[in-house]
Amino acid sequence: MDEITSAAELTALLGEPSAAAANKDRSALDDLHRQWLAASPFCLVATSGADGSCDVSPKGDPPGFTLVLDDRTIALPERAGNRRADGFHNILANPHVGLAYLLPGRGDTLRTNGRARLVRDAGLLDRMVEKGHRPLLAMVVEVEQVFFHCAKAFLRSQLWDPESWRPDAVPTRARIAHQQERAGEDLADIERYYSETYAAGLYPTA
Repeated sequence: MDEITSAAELTALLGEPSAAAANKDRSALDDLHRQWLAASPFCLVATSGADGSCDVSPKGDPPGFTLVLDDRTIALPERAGNRRADGFHNILANPHVGLAYLLPGRGDTLRTNGRARLVRDAGLLDRMVEKGHRPLLAMVVEVEQVFFHCAKAFLRSQLWDPESWRPDAVPTRARIAHQQERAGEDLADIERYYSETYAAGLYPTA
């Protein structure tokens, strides 16, 4: 492959960013950032381990699930999951994180980069109770860079266009689990799990 191996080669190929693009990032949250966080129900959290291995984890809750603690600090609750905690293990070794906040139907996104800590302060967790579920921990991010990102990727992918949706293009989640993760279990039991009990376990209270 004809590989690009230097920043100079990359710039020569892509060109320089416009002044607006180069200077749009901020080091603290303003009112527009706060409005976006208050409306967003979903974000992607990117982390990297000490060895450079990477992980991207989706986080979602009702709009406003990310608490703004001050102009440079936000906090996200950790809800019930599969307990792998890949991103959290990365944070313990390397605190640098990148977050992309989405609004359903919108192509632009809010990107936030900074340093994360895992905390279990009772007062903070008490503010994150949702449907009776109090998280065991929260990820607190010290914002170092925040900016809005354009909609081109969403427009190209037609992500929010229902006409382009093909959810049956691949096997169902139950069938994927049966082939990849739970081969020794009965498919009917797995299908029942994903259709009947899965949503009921989103916010366990016990």
